[in-house]
Amino acid sequence: MSLITEEIKAKADEFYTGNAICQQKSKQLLKDMGLPNGLLPLQDMEECGYIHDTGFVWLKQKNKTQHKFEKIGKLVSYATEVTALIEPGRIKKLTGVKTKELLLWLTLSDIYLDDPPTGKISFQVPAGLSRSYPVKAFEVEEEEEEVKVVEGGVGGGGAAAVEVKEV
Repeated sequence: MSLITEEIKAKADEFYTGNAICQQKSKQLLKDMGLPNGLLPLQDMEECGYIHDTGFVWLKQKNKTQHKFEKIGKLVSYATEVTALIEPGRIKKLTGVKTKELLLWLTLSDIYLDDPPTGKISFQVPAGLSRSYPVKAFEVEEEEEEVKVVEGGVGGGGAAAVEVKEV
């Protein structure tokens, strides 16, 4: 059962569907909040939304995925639906994200940058235990996209199509 109801979607200040735009908007939101843009590397996103007043954000992907952050050697699992309250330098009440610690999968509840800034980001589980890592371990280089308009179309009717290429 989905946590995101039609009522929540109706309250959204920003709502997007489709993987490409959701990838772009989720990375931009993390960046705007001063967080590393590679923190939520979801795959095949279907929709995402953000409610400015409360800071509530949700991300939906087709299937749950796992991602290994190579720089720190940590495996993280992302459910089909990830929700959180986001504010500058902090993600609270996170759902849908687990990390593997030894042989156990632990649910993450909070992510926050150290204050004053130390170049570290901390991850906390509901029991209050936390672990810190370098912020750089979660930053990814953003790929520039080249947008090219292709004239013509099916049947030569003069319709234009947009072709997006990663550079």
